[in-house]
Amino acid sequence: MPESPKYLIIGRVLKPWGVRGEMKIEILTEFPERFASLRQVFLGDDAKPFSVARARLHGNAALLTLKGIDSPAAAAKLRDQLVQVALEDAVKLPKGKHYLYQLIGLRVVTVDGEALGEITDVLDTGANDVYIVHDGAREVLIPAIEDVVKEISLDRGEVVIKLIEGLV
Repeated sequence: MPESPKYLIIGRVLKPWGVRGEMKIEILTEFPERFASLRQVFLGDDAKPFSVARARLHGNAALLTLKGIDSPAAAAKLRDQLVQVALEDAVKLPKGKHYLYQLIGLRVVTVDGEALGEITDVLDTGANDVYIVHDGAREVLIPAIEDVVKEISLDRGEVVIKLIEGLV
């Protein structure tokens, strides 16, 4: 199974907002309310740490002020950077819910014990997620819906599914 990431993406810097270095952030988390309690974020591929001076929701976006970023020009340099939080600061999920990174690498087997391969990616279709499963020779798309996904066991490293007509 792949190694756990150090950081989870929660947003992306869209543009400067105002004249004091505040930035408008595209929200890329299912927990937008978490922005209000942010103390530290990491930006970009190199995960540069920044202390959060202020964060708030604004319509479908968040507004974020970072210590040391105090002008529109400084904020503009961060445009398109991913906003991340440390894995240990991630929102604790309720029982039965999983982060997408936890699913990558899990074996997929049917309720009858037939191995279908491993999850290599997860697509967000809007209606439901779709697991991309590879067995080395072929790719199978598994809709992450209740009728299909019967069990996700991180301990066993597998997802148990019930095949429905047209899946394989």
